[in-house]
Amino acid sequence: MEATAPTAGADANGSLSVSAARAQVGPPTNPMATALLTDQYQFSMAYAYWKAGKHADRAVFDLYFRKNPFGGEFTVFAGLEECIKFIANFKFTEDDISFLQSVMPMCEDAFFDYLREIDCSDVEVYSIPEGSVVFPKVPLMRVEGPVAVVQLLETPFINLINYASLVTTNAARHRHVSGKSKVLMEFGLRRAQGPDGAISASKYCFMGGFDATSNVLAGHLFGIPLRGTHSHAYVSSYMSLDEIPDRTLRYKDGSRICKDFVGLVKEWLHKIQVADSLCSVFGETNQSELAAFASYALAFPSNFLALVDTYDVMRSGIPNFCAVALALHDLGYKASGIRLDSGDLAYLSIEARKVFHAIEKEFNIPGFGKMIITASNDLNEETIDALNKQGHEVDAFGIGTYLVTCYSQAALGCVFKLVEINSRPRIKLSEDVAKVSIPCKKRCFRLYGKEGYPLVDIMIRESEPSPKAGERILCRHPFLESKRAYVVPQHVEELLQCYWPGSSNKPRAELPSLDKIRSRCMQQLEKLRPDHIRRLNPTPYKVSVSAKLYEFIHYLWLNEAPVGELQ
Repeated sequence: MEATAPTAGADANGSLSVSAARAQVGPPTNPMATALLTDQYQFSMAYAYWKAGKHADRAVFDLYFRKNPFGGEFTVFAGLEECIKFIANFKFTEDDISFLQSVMPMCEDAFFDYLREIDCSDVEVYSIPEGSVVFPKVPLMRVEGPVAVVQLLETPFINLINYASLVTTNAARHRHVSGKSKVLMEFGLRRAQGPDGAISASKYCFMGGFDATSNVLAGHLFGIPLRGTHSHAYVSSYMSLDEIPDRTLRYKDGSRICKDFVGLVKEWLHKIQVADSLCSVFGETNQSELAAFASYALAFPSNFLALVDTYDVMRSGIPNFCAVALALHDLGYKASGIRLDSGDLAYLSIEARKVFHAIEKEFNIPGFGKMIITASNDLNEETIDALNKQGHEVDAFGIGTYLVTCYSQAALGCVFKLVEINSRPRIKLSEDVAKVSIPCKKRCFRLYGKEGYPLVDIMIRESEPSPKAGERILCRHPFLESKRAYVVPQHVEELLQCYWPGSSNKPRAELPSLDKIRSRCMQQLEKLRPDHIRRLNPTPYKVSVSAKLYEFIHYLWLNEAPVGELQ
């Protein structure tokens, strides 16, 4: 675990003051993430705790989820940095207090004086590193502190983690089905749920393995590479080649100027139309489309990528693009490629590639056959998988709606459960075993096998000794007695690290850059056994508890569950 170096603003124990920590981590990305961003019942409970004199009781909460999304068997954890920014800036303003007084007139004035004073200086946050692959029931975060304060953090923490983890996982699944070699671009801004949904989607899709975004603000905020070309409107806005007033273009080396680039384009179009190797497959093309392409190339000669499906891909879009690309080549430039946004993407990409190879051979243009082919048009996991099975020549995918809206699953379903108060373990029972919580303050470990793959995650009580590599340990299902196995791990990784030490003197783990989190995500996915991440019938990953924790869960369960009486 990397810890932050001593910083100005630290106390005698080396802990950062809240103000120093706030300056270090910065404000939340969304300015709406303030102390009022919570559910009303959190304030009702806070008042009830305060009224009963319990508000300062030391509580421990676990934040976790119960089921992996999208029918898969893995999840990528995201949203930690925003949670730390939230607690670093957690403070009620006078305007906040005035509003709360207006909606809670039954509460005593002294309670609002209490709210004026609180911050997160006495809260501790332990978390799995952001970008990690995680599994149900294992705490993503453990939050400790005064019960009233921590209760106020429940809703914002779940809000900041639910969507972040869901869309990062969705992005990771798209990366997996696409393969490592394909370029993935997030194009979801116009279809996302509002500005915040769009900004979050761009950030977390990049974290989950995408290469770029069309979202300019996200590029500015997070340093994500930007990609984009032009729309059908740009193409259809041109009527003829006569609309291009300035037809001059300087050679790439700057040595001279081509006085009639449009004329050069027309010459190349004629050569393509009569070329023997192309068997005269190209006839007349749409001249307004040719004008749009030539105009766009004059504006971006070093980055010419054309949308070729406005009229007819093979009869017009492809030959028009090739004519412009060959004209650019004469002047020392290299066109980037094409984008397909409709039609049979597999067939069209294959046919376009054939044309590019034929032109490379016919006119001796090295590399022309490797022109980039980008596909868009409401793509998702299923359509990309289908393209893979059909065979295609697509190099890059632009994915929007299904990605950023997480169309196949609305939410991850994180929960925030009390597991200990004043050092006394607590349990939440339910007739649905999946909703029974795992009590007490816990430590969590990932056990790796001989082949380097993780075998099982195990939770133990804080007082138990840590599992060690080479030592045999019994791993038990938390609730099913017959499910158990011995494991001799080759490597042991502790999962929870301290990211907000509060008033303790524990070292604070570093919040890494977005690029580092993305790299961690990719490395974590590569460590998983292939059957855990396959699309169809993935193998569930094992999550377990130690023998001592298993016994304690069932002891507490029996203690807390009322005994029925038959009459």
